[in-house]
Amino acid sequence: MTPTRSMVHVVDDDDSWRTSVQRLMSAAGYDVALYESAERFLAAANLDAPGCVLLDVRMPGLTGLELQQRATESRRKLSIVFVSGQGDIPTSVSAMKAGAEDFLTKPVDTDVLLRAVERAIARDREERSRREQVETWRSRINALTPTERKVLDLVVLGKLNKQIALELGTAERTVKWHRHNLMQKLELQSIAELVVMAERLGLIGGERPHSEAG
Repeated sequence: MTPTRSMVHVVDDDDSWRTSVQRLMSAAGYDVALYESAERFLAAANLDAPGCVLLDVRMPGLTGLELQQRATESRRKLSIVFVSGQGDIPTSVSAMKAGAEDFLTKPVDTDVLLRAVERAIARDREERSRREQVETWRSRINALTPTERKVLDLVVLGKLNKQIALELGTAERTVKWHRHNLMQKLELQSIAELVVMAERLGLIGGERPHSEAG
């Protein structure tokens, strides 16, 4: 069950900044976790709840940009708002290109900070929803029979029932039956939805994982 309360992770070596942000975010209804370094965040952060990271750029040890890079390399999806007292254009450009939600410079107006956090958390919730949908689709695809999976692969390539029947060496009505069954198992209503699912799972254009799965 996805927690309803959002978590704001504050990663900054400035004690007073962490404390003031904690008060602000708590008053706004968020749960807050504080970390004095990027290393501490990597070791202790619980990312189960939807949320965002308020991240300083320059800290002893790992910098904010290095933390962002580490997260990317380990495929930990973080919704990051950089908040720095020493920001510059090249640094902000690098951060945004790497996927940061925003880059703010201290001192930050309270409303500006709250809006940035709201946007970052909204994006994190959307990403989580997409990942959950993809996992659901994967599970449903794995429940298909070998023949249903072959039919699916051919349908998303734009093959007609007659062409699929010829390729599989079966009757066209049998292909229709398999199509009906696989659509029910995948809980999809249209070919358009099937194509969207296939694109999200990487089944169109390039390697198709599990294409020989049975």
